[in-house]
Amino acid sequence: MVDLTLDQLSVLLIEPSTTQRRIIEDYLKTYDVSRISSVSTGREAFASMKAYVPDLVISTMHLEDMTGTELVQTMRKDSEFEKIPFMLISSETDYRYLDPIRQAGVIALLPKPFESEQLHKALCSTLDFLMPEELKTRSAIDVENLMVLIVDDSLTSRKHIARVLRNMGFENISEAKDGVEASQMVHENYYDLIVTDYNMPNMNGKELVEYVRNSSEQASIPILLVSSENDVDRLAAVQQAGVSAVCDKPFEPIYVRQLLEKILD
Repeated sequence: MVDLTLDQLSVLLIEPSTTQRRIIEDYLKTYDVSRISSVSTGREAFASMKAYVPDLVISTMHLEDMTGTELVQTMRKDSEFEKIPFMLISSETDYRYLDPIRQAGVIALLPKPFESEQLHKALCSTLDFLMPEELKTRSAIDVENLMVLIVDDSLTSRKHIARVLRNMGFENISEAKDGVEASQMVHENYYDLIVTDYNMPNMNGKELVEYVRNSSEQASIPILLVSSENDVDRLAAVQQAGVSAVCDKPFEPIYVRQLLEKILD
């Protein structure tokens, strides 16, 4: 995978509309992505993946037999498909559909219609995700011995973030399912970095930041908020509480690397 380029990328496209399928395929081909298999249903997608595992799955939200959300959630529960990068292209704006997609650890959420540059950035993020050695060599920080705590109530999201961090060279990674568990771990262990979600039961990301900054013995630890939260007031409040940086879900691996270089320097 080290030398993978866009012209070598194999893509499985799931789109019931023949017209939309052709449009997306044409966009992909403008970036030299020509190894494209196209199907129209989730059932056909899983049959195709079992025959040949693609480098990237691109799907619309509403399929005949399932939603894109159900598709990626099923993939994340299957050891054979859980690590395949997933991209959603959809006109859907309903939070109920999109938030579970974000929590599942996806490469990108593109609107329909999308701009060519948006697709290109998503494809480049796919290469970054698939080529961990490339992310490591471009990093300006020595992360191998740093202790990291990932806090997120979504297991699939924790797995995705952990994989991206390991791709960057982080090796010592612990996980907590909410702020309460994380605060106890911070009380008992030393960490060099906390990566946390915002929306969690028991203790949310803002409350965790406040605990670390005001009640722990590690008040200066860098904290990166990686969240699907889009409420401006809530994000402003967590920034005021002392978070080091904020990043959206889904995120570009190279952007996270740049953020971490800045806050860990």
